[in-house]
Amino acid sequence: MTWSIRRALAVAVVAAAGGVVPVTAQQTAPPPPQVTVSGVVYGQYLYQLKDSLGAGDQNQFSIQRAYINVLGKFSGGLQTRVTGDLQPSGSGNQMLRLKYAFAAWTPTGSDLTYKLGLLHTPWLDWEEALWDYRMQGTMALDRNGYATAADFGAGIDGKWQDDQVNGQLTVVNGEGYSGGTGDNRKDVMARVSVRLVKTDDNSRVGGLRITGYAGVGKPTSGGTRNRFLGMLSYRSKQFTLAAEYAATKDTVTAPPVPETTGRVISAFGVYHVQSSGVTLIARVDVVDPNTSVSGDRQTRVIGGISYQVTPNLRVLADVDNLSYETTPTGLQDATRSRGLFQMQFTF
Repeated sequence: MTWSIRRALAVAVVAAAGGVVPVTAQQTAPPPPQVTVSGVVYGQYLYQLKDSLGAGDQNQFSIQRAYINVLGKFSGGLQTRVTGDLQPSGSGNQMLRLKYAFAAWTPTGSDLTYKLGLLHTPWLDWEEALWDYRMQGTMALDRNGYATAADFGAGIDGKWQDDQVNGQLTVVNGEGYSGGTGDNRKDVMARVSVRLVKTDDNSRVGGLRITGYAGVGKPTSGGTRNRFLGMLSYRSKQFTLAAEYAATKDTVTAPPVPETTGRVISAFGVYHVQSSGVTLIARVDVVDPNTSVSGDRQTRVIGGISYQVTPNLRVLADVDNLSYETTPTGLQDATRSRGLFQMQFTF
């Protein structure tokens, strides 16, 4: 072999080696993480329509909630979320606390997502997505102290056949994200939603659906904390209709409190006026804290009109009236009927 041939072969080997290294490194290097920051704010003006305490008509501006979301997406199906929750405190100031802080992992090709940390509970996150007007206030179970939106624990989310079946299972402390870590007792919560008929809304809450939820556990002081709920809902791009029935059972052992069996019935509707940003909303919540006694039933009626000013700004004018089966106390009467002008903006 001549010297020129040997030199040509050496140059070819060096060139090939130099070209292989970058290609290999490029194939094995993980994609850079994606971190996004977003937020949502709920503000309102409240006018008291009825006041029996002799203080006159009350009116006030306030920020009811402000959420800051930091979302991370990493290679291998890993996602993270941290959400700060700014809300009014009892002293009239604002209080900041964690709402969510969890890691989620979805294996490649899997229908399941595994979560660990301070995560959303199965029912309220799903129902609020269906109602879509959290800006008005919390849902019936949350507003009356029967459920919480987030808790510390572990969970599994699942969806199959393009969300025809959607579900979530969690094991959590049970005291909620603002109630501490509790004790050695844990609550188990599960939700399953099945789409019976498709509509033009292909989201996880879209279509004609039947949904069931169960939460079973014990409070920190011992006893029973059970919730069982069923819902029938229909959602398209133009309107939403839903009705739910929930049965509750609560006892406390330290100090002893007799078993209380309650009932919550809620129905709501949302109608989007075609070719406009106008939406009509209505909701009725009937809460009976103890079905064994009479006179404690409460009925809340909400009605209003909303306008989507821009994709990031929505306003709502509504009336929120709470009536009691028996004569309410002075404080209850003062907070019974309210006119509200509310806003939601996102960024």
